[in-house]
Amino acid sequence: MAAVTGKSKFGDIFWPVVAWVVAIIFFFPIFWMVLTSFKTDADAVKPEFLFSFTPTLENYTNMTENYDYWRFAINSVITATFATVFALAVGVPCAYAMAFNPSRHTKDILMWMLSTKMLPAAAVLYPMTFLTKNFLGIFDTHFLVILVLCLINLPIAIWMLFTYFKEIPKEILEAGKMDGVNTWGEIKDILIPLAWGGIASTALLTFIFCWNEAYWTVRLTTIDAATLSKLIEGNRAPEGLFFGRLSAVSTAAVGPIVVLGWFCQKQLVQGLTFGAVK
Repeated sequence: MAAVTGKSKFGDIFWPVVAWVVAIIFFFPIFWMVLTSFKTDADAVKPEFLFSFTPTLENYTNMTENYDYWRFAINSVITATFATVFALAVGVPCAYAMAFNPSRHTKDILMWMLSTKMLPAAAVLYPMTFLTKNFLGIFDTHFLVILVLCLINLPIAIWMLFTYFKEIPKEILEAGKMDGVNTWGEIKDILIPLAWGGIASTALLTFIFCWNEAYWTVRLTTIDAATLSKLIEGNRAPEGLFFGRLSAVSTAAVGPIVVLGWFCQKQLVQGLTFGAVK
């Protein structure tokens, strides 16, 4: 009994310490980025000013006054929001069909959709740029960015929704059919309320992926539809990086998504554990 008690006390101390160490390791880069954002570009690269320095808001003032931060931020909100909405509008019916009316090719289709995530983005960059610039005329538009963000995140959204929907007993939908509910009614009145936690977590993760997307938003935009990723990429010059300004812009870019994740953590955890307990 004493040995068991000793192991229990050791575990009560050891695992929380491990959790704190891991959390600090993951959080430290964010802390360092925020700290550097209050340094001047000169102080940011001097070892003597690692922790002892005079804080300044110069980088944030410069960001809002000279770099038009709010225009980039609004573009990020518009593109990420609409891409998430369209991904769910397509993903929910697709996941519903494959979860409750599967065919012998359902698993193959799911694997094919997931395999599209393995395609190197650089392989299709030139044809995408050429077509959107010279033929379609939609280069550097919100429509193009929203379309691309929606398509590249749609496979993940469908996979997540499919997993959540499979946990819902099919008999519930069959009971609705016996009461005369049509397909749209099944989705709207039965499926969405039952799987709301999973749908919310899918929407949140899709929004985060859209917000954080840098490769396509940087290369398919110039000015009009440029997002915060483009603003971050712009804080470099032939002589090097402006670490103070770069940290300020990065902090302003990740700040909203971190706050969103903090306030939506309950829905996120609920959705990620949906169906885990029978």
